[in-house]
Amino acid sequence: MTKQAATGLKGWIGFRPEIKVLDCTVRDGGLMNDHNFSHEFVKAIYDADAAGGVDYMEIGYKASKTMFKRGEHGAWKFCDEADMRRIVGEKKPGTKVSLMADAERTDYREDIPPRDKSVVDLIRVATYIHQIPTALDMIKDAHDKGYETTINIMALSTVADAELEGALELLAQSPVDVMYVVDSFGNMYGEHIEYYVKKFLHHCKPAGKEVGIHTHNNLQLGFANAIEAIILGANYVDASIGGLGRGAGNCQMELIMSFLHNPKFKLRPILHCLQDTVEPMREKLRWGFAIPYMITGCLNRHPKAAMDFMEGDDFREIIKFYDQVIEEQ
Repeated sequence: MTKQAATGLKGWIGFRPEIKVLDCTVRDGGLMNDHNFSHEFVKAIYDADAAGGVDYMEIGYKASKTMFKRGEHGAWKFCDEADMRRIVGEKKPGTKVSLMADAERTDYREDIPPRDKSVVDLIRVATYIHQIPTALDMIKDAHDKGYETTINIMALSTVADAELEGALELLAQSPVDVMYVVDSFGNMYGEHIEYYVKKFLHHCKPAGKEVGIHTHNNLQLGFANAIEAIILGANYVDASIGGLGRGAGNCQMELIMSFLHNPKFKLRPILHCLQDTVEPMREKLRWGFAIPYMITGCLNRHPKAAMDFMEGDDFREIIKFYDQVIEEQ
């Protein structure tokens, strides 16, 4: 009996060759240590992605140097070309390089060069709903410079439906390639994912655009929600090695690669990097599921309060944190 017959499936649910995986370990994980990863750490992630067949590796942010100081943030907050070239060298075939640029927090016209002068392939614009006009200009700027582009609407779970509809209509008319459903606060369940993915697909498909999914693990649903989005038709999925990311972390790379059943993905290099490079940082950075992150997720709140609490010596006193955030409601 074949594995396929034993499961009773007519085909692998997760297998669609058009699905792209983006590794956000360094970018999202950098929110846990002010982007102070060593070049050796970042290169280990890039090498693992290249060996593992990951489609994109997000190397960090392109933040404004007039708004953020280097002494307060590491190199991957700014991603200077020289730093990126130390990691990428002669770019490996298959794995593209991505940057994230926050609306109103980057000098994108000056700091993002034309694509043919950079190792970067993809610019990801992150925006709150009220920043959509700026985000649209950033997308056009990146597109005109030759980059692939995505838009990540942050704090999606707090956006009024009418506002979201208006934004999606404008984005569908823009040159953006991928529109991401982003569970910023890690508070979404499967029915929320279904609602948003279908809404995004309604606008994206007629315009020839793709839908992506970016999840957080506050409710231990990061992987499950990523699966739900993929089944519904999202073709771009974010993940991080060991789930390393802000607060509760992201959908784990090692899980999503196994689910996708695409022979181009090689799990061993990812597991090797997880074992030797990522896991040794867990005790210090304290990312991953924890009750304070669960509480902020349930309350649909930004995890900053939980992140601050988890950095303290009393991070196991969860009742103290619960009472604190309930009083602030």
